[in-house]
Amino acid sequence: MQGSLRPKDHAERVALFRAQVLGPVLNRDLNRGELTDELEKLSHRRFRPPDSDTTRSYSVQTLRRWLSAYREGGLEALRPASRKTGHAQALTDKERKLLLDIRREHPSTPTHVIVETLEGDGRLDPGKVSAQTVRRLFRRHGLSRKSKRRAAQNLDGRRRWEAEHVGALWHADVCHGPTLSLGERKVPVRIHALMDDKSRYVVGLRVLDHEREAGMLDLMIEAVRHLGAPKVLYLDNGSTYRGEALETVCGRLAINLVHANPHDPQARGKMERFWRTMREGCLDHLRKVGSLHEIRVRLSAWLGERYHKRAHASLVGLSPAKAWKERQSRHIPKSALEQALTLRARRRVRTDCTLSVGGIDWEVDERFLAGRIVTVARTLADVHAAPWVELDGAIYRLHPVDPVANGKLRKRRPKKPGIDAVDFDPASVTLDVYLGRNKGGVQ
Repeated sequence: MQGSLRPKDHAERVALFRAQVLGPVLNRDLNRGELTDELEKLSHRRFRPPDSDTTRSYSVQTLRRWLSAYREGGLEALRPASRKTGHAQALTDKERKLLLDIRREHPSTPTHVIVETLEGDGRLDPGKVSAQTVRRLFRRHGLSRKSKRRAAQNLDGRRRWEAEHVGALWHADVCHGPTLSLGERKVPVRIHALMDDKSRYVVGLRVLDHEREAGMLDLMIEAVRHLGAPKVLYLDNGSTYRGEALETVCGRLAINLVHANPHDPQARGKMERFWRTMREGCLDHLRKVGSLHEIRVRLSAWLGERYHKRAHASLVGLSPAKAWKERQSRHIPKSALEQALTLRARRRVRTDCTLSVGGIDWEVDERFLAGRIVTVARTLADVHAAPWVELDGAIYRLHPVDPVANGKLRKRRPKKPGIDAVDFDPASVTLDVYLGRNKGGVQ
């Protein structure tokens, strides 16, 4: 029971603190001169008030007032009187919510640092509210400052973590959006996104009708091409993102591919928080839409004009766009990117010199490759680039099969130099010999 005995509220905690400050003069029979001397000594000592980041001293007048109140009403008389300024009435509802969100995200950050950061970023007018008033606001909502050790340890034993710098770690995930009714077809909406861990900046977002690995891979390639490569790519544990292609590309680009533990949604908390913000700010307010393109346009506008520009609690009031300016991303040269994004597989060329790559039939002009096992390569750096065949150090280009052109080629095959250019008709030669021997004609 002793472990649960504590002040019932902040006012009682302050009253106990004041009684402790007055300890040297309480319950002592001192004349007026002796009391003044003792209070003078106490006025030179420094004390740390409850929930304060710094120590301070108190004047003789203040100490005398506390002592008089204690003698008249005991500990209850030392409770501080409530003041309207403690309710932060100068703040708007939006500013008050931002401050509370920041404290929840940063329980160990000093209050004056939060206030100064918001003032420096233009989120709060300078001098509009004091740090002490904001402290009282936090206390009323049970958000008093915690030590770094307590703040780092959650109730379930999970420790807060963050990337070392902006651009070092990207989160990747997919969100299930609404199902579109396009005539008689039902089209699922799958939103793929990449988000920087430290700045919460969304480096890539794409709206598709599937959640295959290829969609996430294309999105990552586009982001890396324009923004540089992170050190770590943090993905869901699903089988969709455990393919060989994604693993190969990340390995070649020196990107550490990390998957969250299965059945652990808290490990994906930052991405889940973004999905919730996106739903509340955009998806939940979509009227009837007729295409994936329309959803893409709406989400792009929301990202650019709302999410990236709005103050984020985890950034101590900074916006993701401002935090992203401090990124330290690795630039990947075009040649290195093309090499890293080249995929190869062993295939057998069909007897008609065709083979299938990416669901498309391709044809090679070199007829001696028919029936042979070759290495087929393609680059994901350019989705429009044709694949090619590699064999014994040589490269042979592929082109899409054109059945119509091939049909015309078989009907009117042109003569080629060499033996194909010489007429060879055994029946005609035999007839000529026969007719030459029988000049008189056929009997």
